[in-house]
This record gives sequence, structure tokens and C-alpha cells, in this order.
Amino acid sequence: MIEPLLPKNRPGARRVDDRQVLSGIVHVLRVGCRWQDCPASYSPPTTIYNRFHRRAGRSLWQKLFDALVEASPADMQMIDSTTAMAHRSAAGGKGGRKQAIGRSRGGRTTKIHVLVDGCGRPLNLLVSPGQMGDAKAAVLLLDGVDAAYFLIADTAHDSDRLRQYLLKRKTVPVIPNNPTRKRRHPFDERPYRRRNMIERTFCRLKDWRRIATRYDKLATNFKAAILIAAIVIWWAN
Repeated sequence: MIEPLLPKNRPGARRVDDRQVLSGIVHVLRVGCRWQDCPASYSPPTTIYNRFHRRAGRSLWQKLFDALVEASPADMQMIDSTTAMAHRSAAGGKGGRKQAIGRSRGGRTTKIHVLVDGCGRPLNLLVSPGQMGDAKAAVLLLDGVDAAYFLIADTAHDSDRLRQYLLKRKTVPVIPNNPTRKRRHPFDERPYRRRNMIERTFCRLKDWRRIATRYDKLATNFKAAILIAAIVIWWAN
């Protein structure tokens, strides 16, 4: 499914095989080492980083991810976010706040918002500064994704705007009422018990050390790392 999307006939003397370079990229993202410390058996570290970075800039990793999630069932979806601490090496990216690093109680952080299906497989994801609210990111994640019968989320997503958006999509919001809410909405606890699936998703993603801690200066590169992890964990097995 992804082979037609991979670049072909690129210029260069004795071009290193794509499969070998992809293995090197996966190794760096999983173990959390510096690009220059990637074992030479994968190919020169400069080659590995350049292909990762350039393809992130051309949204190739996003296209590969989208090609694999098209056929996902849409009976139930879940949405949530997790926080990744930004390492000091992530500072200095051009554009400041555009690089999705913000300040919150936990320090300099990036928030990872993920929409998953009923099996916990990511359907869409977004990176934002750590202080960004979950409800605001939810609409951005849901746009462009087929509507499901249920959407499960926690109280951080309890907003009238999101509920109205879901009802227009003919999706039943399964969201607990915030304790401060005066007007209570119906809440079905039975499907909400499945919400642990998205927590497992975050655990599996954060097994990749370059996702648990952000080392990338550019938001596009950090998002690309998450996309690659999702492809390998769920869609390449």
C-alpha cells in the first residue's frame, strides 16, 4: 500500500536502499539516540537524517499514514492527549511558538493529541504547545475523518461547542460532565469503559524514546516521528 508513495529515481551516486534507511530511522526513534550515533550498518547517519527530515517537510510520512488508515472501521472512536517533555536540544527552532513548544506547569512541553478507533489504532494526530486545551484540538482532529457512532473522551473535552459539532456529525458524545457544569448532559457509562484503549495507545507510543521526550526542534519532525511509530506499531504488523 505504501510502496507507490515512496520516492523513486532520485539523483545521487549509489543511492542507499530505502528499506535500509527506514530501518535506521526506526532505530533512532525507538532507542532515542542522536542521529550521528546511529549504527553505520544502516547507512551514513547524514543520509538517515536527511531522508527523515526532507520527507517530513514534504509530508510524505503523513501520506503513508493516511494511506494505511483509510479502511479503518468507524463504529467507535476515542480522543485524548498526552504530554511530552521538551529536551533542551529542542529549543531554538525558527518560528518560536509555531514549533509547538509551550510552557505549562510541567515546564516546556509539547502536547500530543490523538484520535483512535475502537481497537486503539491512531486515525489522526496533532501536536500543539503544552498549554493548548483538549477541546480546541478535538475539532481539528475530527475534521477530515469519517464520523463514528460513538466518540469517547474525558472531561477535558466537555464543551458545548464540541458536543454540538459531534451531534451535527450524527455522533453520540460519550463525555462525562465536568463537575462545574450546571446543565448536565446524558452520559452512558458502558461505552466509556472502553476508554482504556487510548491510554494503552499512549503507552505503546511512549515506548519510543524520541516520542516520550521531544528532542526535535521542528514540530514537523516531531510529528513525523509519531506517525512513523504509529505505522510500525499498528499498520506494519
